Amino acid sequence: MVLAKRTSKNQLTLPKSVVEQVGSADYYDVVCEDGRIVLTPVHPGAGASVRRRLTELGISEADVADAVRWARRP
Repeated sequence: MVLAKRTSKNQLTLPKSVVEQVGSADYYDVVCEDGRIVLTPVHPGAGASVRRRLTELGISEADVADAVRWARRP
């Protein structure tokens, strides 16, 4: 078990061993589930990276929409 202490300003320092396991992020999605605080790393620029790569590959938004429709068909 690794402990993190809450400061008077409601701040926590994430233990290095935990960050190493999930990867470093500047932002975290925070939710409360069954009395637990759950932090999930979020990478806001990741969507832009994916869009850029799809453009490089010549894959349009329409192509993605078609693929999603195909994957969701009964």
